[in-house]
Amino acid sequence: MEIRELQWFAALAEHEHVTLVSERLNISQPTLSRAIRRLEHRVGVPLFDRHQNRLRLNKYGEVFRAHALRAIAEIEAAEQRIATLVDPDSGTVALGFLHSYGTWLVPELLAEYRAIAPHTTFELRGDAADTVVDDVRHGRLDLGLTSPRPAGDELEWTPLRDEPLCLLVPAGHRLAERRRVRTAELAEESFVALRPVFGLRQIADRLCTAAGFIPRVTLESTELSTLRSLVAAGLGVAIVPITGSPVDRRGPVVAVPLSDPGAMRTVGMVAPASGSRSPVVRRFHDYVCSTAHAPYA
Repeated sequence: MEIRELQWFAALAEHEHVTLVSERLNISQPTLSRAIRRLEHRVGVPLFDRHQNRLRLNKYGEVFRAHALRAIAEIEAAEQRIATLVDPDSGTVALGFLHSYGTWLVPELLAEYRAIAPHTTFELRGDAADTVVDDVRHGRLDLGLTSPRPAGDELEWTPLRDEPLCLLVPAGHRLAERRRVRTAELAEESFVALRPVFGLRQIADRLCTAAGFIPRVTLESTELSTLRSLVAAGLGVAIVPITGSPVDRRGPVVAVPLSDPGAMRTVGMVAPASGSRSPVVRRFHDYVCSTAHAPYA
């Protein structure tokens, strides 16, 4: 059964006149008649009642027409979706990213990309690093912006830029007036931190381990904005990206840059290492990777 035969049947079911339909479809009457007979042979019953030169759709034809119209509509929808995917300018990219990137990196990249590909659409999803990586690995996301570098050979990782880290302390804290601070100086502090599944928490834990201590985490959260509020309330200090945390010694929270050589998180693009990418995904991936090592906002 061919889709064109279903389309011919649908036209004949609407007009019930072989001559008229064959002219409109620009096919011969015998070709149209043979196509209808093949359909009837396949379903095992006549779909039309014949009256000389006229046809009338019967009860079997009514049932078949309802399903044929749905099948035609589904095929046309599939063709449109595939055409969109093939077009590198008007397709859709499913992009995952860390929550904190949603406040600066993602808007920055999309605004720049919109200038060269205004018809590309995005499905955006902010989440923890492990979740973003897992969704890319299993095809639920096309690409991900995350940190740190994920493990596994099945993923392709492209580092984009390094984002310095700082220490958030409440105003009046013993370190609030410092220009820089070393992680080793924080061994006695109480920390508020993201949950362990977040990439930033993993980096902060490694910094503390390298400095010779295990951080005493008293409160955990899932959002950087909550950490800032907890620090402002005097409930602990936090290691966070300096992006969005300007050094302002007049507010309730002060950001003090960390001086450790490894006090940064590397922003990277993660993608499946194998398998085909649609043109729209490949174009956006290549564009983002071309921005590698640009200074952070």
